[in-house]
Amino acid sequence: MKHVRHFTPSLFLNLVHVCLVQANYAPYFFDNGARSTNGNMALLSLSEDTPVGTHVYTLNGTDPEGDPVTYGLTYEAGSRRYFSVDRNLGNVTLIEELDREKEDEIEVIVSISDGLSTVSEKVRILVTDANDESPEFINTPYIVQVPENIHANKFTIDRHSGVLRIKTGVTLDYEKSRTHFVIVVAKDGGGKLRGDNKVFSATTTVTVNVEDVQDTPPMFIGTPYYGYVYEDTLAGSEVLTVVALDGDRGKPNSIRYCLVNGSEGSFEISNTTGAISVIKSPNQLKKEVYELKVQASEVSPEGDISVYAFAMVTIRVVDLNNHPPTFYGENGPQNRFELTMYEHPPEGEILRGLKITVNDSDQGANAKFNLRLVGPGGIFRVVPQTVLNEAQVTIIVENSAAIDYEKFKVLTFKLLAIEVNTPERFSSTADVVIRLLDTNDNVPKFSSDYYIARIPENSPGGSNVVAITATDPDSGLWGEVKYSIYGTGADLFLIHPSTGIIYTQPWAVLDAEVNSKYNFYVKAEDTDGKYSLAEVFITVLDVNDHSPEFNENIQEKTMIIGSPVKIEAIDQDAEEPNNIVDYSIMQADPANVFDIDQSTGEIKLKSYIRSLDIIHNITKNKDCIWSVVVQAKDRGSPSFSTTAVLKIDITEETLHKGPMAAFLMQTKDNPMKALGVLAGVMGIMVLITIMISTAMFWRNKRSNKIMPVRRIIKKRQPQPSRTVRMEWLKFKRPSNAAEKFVVEDDAQSLQNENSNNNVQVAPVPPAAPVPPPPPALASSGDAPGWRVPTVSGSLTPKFINKQLKKRGHSSAHNALVSELKMRFEKRNAAIGEPHI
Repeated sequence: MKHVRHFTPSLFLNLVHVCLVQANYAPYFFDNGARSTNGNMALLSLSEDTPVGTHVYTLNGTDPEGDPVTYGLTYEAGSRRYFSVDRNLGNVTLIEELDREKEDEIEVIVSISDGLSTVSEKVRILVTDANDESPEFINTPYIVQVPENIHANKFTIDRHSGVLRIKTGVTLDYEKSRTHFVIVVAKDGGGKLRGDNKVFSATTTVTVNVEDVQDTPPMFIGTPYYGYVYEDTLAGSEVLTVVALDGDRGKPNSIRYCLVNGSEGSFEISNTTGAISVIKSPNQLKKEVYELKVQASEVSPEGDISVYAFAMVTIRVVDLNNHPPTFYGENGPQNRFELTMYEHPPEGEILRGLKITVNDSDQGANAKFNLRLVGPGGIFRVVPQTVLNEAQVTIIVENSAAIDYEKFKVLTFKLLAIEVNTPERFSSTADVVIRLLDTNDNVPKFSSDYYIARIPENSPGGSNVVAITATDPDSGLWGEVKYSIYGTGADLFLIHPSTGIIYTQPWAVLDAEVNSKYNFYVKAEDTDGKYSLAEVFITVLDVNDHSPEFNENIQEKTMIIGSPVKIEAIDQDAEEPNNIVDYSIMQADPANVFDIDQSTGEIKLKSYIRSLDIIHNITKNKDCIWSVVVQAKDRGSPSFSTTAVLKIDITEETLHKGPMAAFLMQTKDNPMKALGVLAGVMGIMVLITIMISTAMFWRNKRSNKIMPVRRIIKKRQPQPSRTVRMEWLKFKRPSNAAEKFVVEDDAQSLQNENSNNNVQVAPVPPAAPVPPPPPALASSGDAPGWRVPTVSGSLTPKFINKQLKKRGHSSAHNALVSELKMRFEKRNAAIGEPHI
């Protein structure tokens, strides 16, 4: 049924106000008792032979507010469905055959709804037994003799007078049987009078015709009656015709029709034909279903109404689906709704600022439609999702995190209403616009978790190092970021609180040689104190601000022909190439004598110079000492260099080869090292002697056998020459400075004899000499005796071989000691220590 409402503006507003404050009460069923055919189906009984398709009951209820109600039938899971219901009329129809022998009770859940509230009740329907099982005879056939005069009928006869009468309590019905046939048998007195025992009889048939009387009320034909009024039906149109007949068929009376109730002024009936017509236009009909009570009365020829009967006529107003769903605001139809709210509302919150109502003016299934939101998914949900006729639309927050001002300043959705079960599938849409307000929900975020910067050393104070960037997507003051710096490595640096530029302190001096790495943290903070951190790594770049410096012992070198000497300069710069040193010879006289390795600083003679004789042919300088100007230059830009004058004393190998000679040659320029090694060797010899003596002492002490003291005098053996134990070190008178030592080892033991390497491996010292026998009692006139060994462990012979005396042993020894002393004094003078 279509509802058309005409309101004045003030009345409309008043009605809306009432709807907003009035509480909604749930609908309910009428409880009309166990034998009622309408209500809530409680205690309904049905015979098991009820035909399928029979209208067995009518659900009936009401809503306290007068809203239209709908009905429903549901079953427990797994239960069989026996009934269906018309949602709008409540008519319950049997759709499945009943069988009491299989199921004698049926449980059904009946429901009534006003669109907002639904009430459900569980009812039980009883299935009663019917005579639907035919009896079955056994031991057939049966043969029974029945007297002929036993006949059950509606008549009796006086056996003497022959008067035929109707039995007491029996009535004849013209409508059921108009004629009755009665067989009458007449018998005589029998053989008792004649003495022959014979009986004679005569049979006749009596026809009894029943005369009709006015005793049966009229009967309606074709019940139940249903009619339909469509939305386009014109007023005055005939809806349906009811027919009633006089129950007395012999002399039927005429029938007159009238409407008893249920019309409500919307319908009328022809009193002669029984045609029912609608007298209002369909849009003026107030109800969807009308129940009309029709009376059919018999009218006698005299015009009197004798008997009458009643019938119910159901007329349904059928809606045409010609109205789409429509959205309403507080002031009427509306297709755009707007709301302003803060971002990140709690999930489950209702957007109460949106006042949306949706309505479909059609009726029944034509007014059923679905609601859904079209737009960014998963953010909001709409309730209800299915609507019948009209509902208040509610939008609920489903995903709070997605309602983000930084992502969407405005959220726009389409609210779609589309019909469900109509061929037309009418629909309508409304725009829902949600404008978001910002909150401080973000933390400032750096563009990187760490920053790496480089700055040259010696940069002036206040120099910019690196720009740190952090952003806060919040708006206004919440999006302003302030920077600060802290950490142990931040002492030399400052940061601008607004721009994030890191620069050096005004007094800061950066030196890569002192500290080339700095590490600290920066903090970005908004006005509410929310912050994040990032780490800063600063490398101080080396600048070539140091010149190479030669070490202390560069002034004088001794070069053995065939072996190089090495010079070394150190550049204090921190990084390459500033600290890489290249060596070169700037000046030498003559110039074509030496070569120098550019990278290592090793100086050696030209490959063609293999002896002192060749050198003598080059220069007239007989002492073979050269002054060479060498340069150490770094590879920085600009480059720095240092020059030094190096005196090179060239000698030639003349000593016999041996480890001791090689060691002395290697330590010629470092006398303290030689003295230290010799003292260590002597200490080891003394320690070994003590250990041997201790072991012999304990061995003798532990012996259990005491031997008598005996004095055994043996003849002294000739004293062997001790020169053989000194063969590893032989002295000779040198002819020049290059012939101070004679070394017997091979050439491999002389590698890098004059190189100034940082690590020198001392040669293995010679084995300790065997201690001499005890001195003789008789003293010798000229030969000095053996001296007691010193604490350093050295042993000095008391006599000297004549051959050694001839070779000038004393002079060679004095020359070596004098040279070592001279070099030691030079070293002390260079480092400022007092002379010995």
